[in-house]
Amino acid sequence: MTERHTRTLSPGVEIPLLGFGTYLIPNAEAASAVREALRAGYRHIDTAEVYQNERGVGEALRQAIAAGEVTRRELFITTKLWPGNAAWGQTPKTTATTITSLHESLARLQLDFVDLYLIHAPFDRAQRLAQWRGLVELKAQGKARAIGVSNFSVSHLEELEAAGLPMPEANQIELHPWSQKPALVRELNRRGITAIAYSSLVPLSTWRVAPGHNSSKTEQMRADGQRVDSPFKAMAARYGVSEAQVLLRWGIQKGYPVLPKSTQPQRMRQNADLFSFALDAADMAAIETLDRGDGVAWNAGDPTRAA
Repeated sequence: MTERHTRTLSPGVEIPLLGFGTYLIPNAEAASAVREALRAGYRHIDTAEVYQNERGVGEALRQAIAAGEVTRRELFITTKLWPGNAAWGQTPKTTATTITSLHESLARLQLDFVDLYLIHAPFDRAQRLAQWRGLVELKAQGKARAIGVSNFSVSHLEELEAAGLPMPEANQIELHPWSQKPALVRELNRRGITAIAYSSLVPLSTWRVAPGHNSSKTEQMRADGQRVDSPFKAMAARYGVSEAQVLLRWGIQKGYPVLPKSTQPQRMRQNADLFSFALDAADMAAIETLDRGDGVAWNAGDPTRAA
């Protein structure tokens, strides 16, 4: 049987399992990177208001559509509301400013709608419900085909439920073999909420080593990623693929859309080659034993732990 390359997000909305992440790609480089990703076969592009590269992403989409390389219907575009964080001196978004934020993102992206709109993080307890009401309204307006959240825990989802609001269709969270979040994933599956994986490549020794690409990855984790006897290196050698492909394929086999990021065309193509091999049951079981707990992509700690 042919393996599916998409997952049903909501009725009539399919999300490609292979996505292209754009976090830490500067706006000036985003157009060329996304255009190259489209040439490599990516159709699912993930950006966010706070990445400050929506204009570059939008320009790549405009150019590719104008050149007849893709159609809008073939694309799946995600962006995210930056909710504001009073603890960081930012004004939290209200329902009204949430609606305005997506309209501004659409202008930068040169799109009439996005396929998925997410609240980036559960920062402000007082405004979370107001922001979610904004997303519900934006879906009703046709500005987002599907809506969801990012970095929400079970308790954050229960807040929405207690308020009688519709449940999110997706929750984008840090997921990789070192942060598997089994309890949260089980609850998402029970509720029919798609878990989307970001930072899939944390275990690699090359993950976020550039100046300014900060995280809370420990020195022990960095050392473990460099070990010649790393289990991911051994698996990569057995399957004849890269360590990155092993990590991404794990996510695909768990049913998670993944969002690898690269600005190197050869690496983009390699990361996109996830359906020509499969990890066997023994390797999937071995990876289950490697969970280390919370994610490390955020300096301030895993945001699913937010109150």
